[in-house]
Amino acid sequence: MHSSQLIKVIRDCGADDVQRDLEEVTMAVYVIRKEGEGLQEPPEDIGIVIEGVEVLHELTSVASACALLLGLIYALNLAYPKPFRFTFEVLQKIFMQLDQHKMSPKVQNLYIKLQSSQ
Repeated sequence: MHSSQLIKVIRDCGADDVQRDLEEVTMAVYVIRKEGEGLQEPPEDIGIVIEGVEVLHELTSVASACALLLGLIYALNLAYPKPFRFTFEVLQKIFMQLDQHKMSPKVQNLYIKLQSSQ
């Protein structure tokens, strides 16, 4: 598995393979799909893994899983993983409108561009 993916799609080839894949992940939302099924089929499971441990599963959507992951990071006082720093900052400060007065220059530039395009 590539460690720089926030949302990991895992093909279910067997419980051992899925478990092994999840153990390699630092922090991500995972989507488990049966081997051979397309995107039109509902996934087998959607959940959150932190430090190789499945902390939530059977979530209703990837969007709710991302929001819950942001809440877990905040509640557990975890640092944003370096590859996702700006992704989480955009989710927190632009989409969820939390702590908007403290944006990094990169995120502030995106925010200004989004505001001017309305």
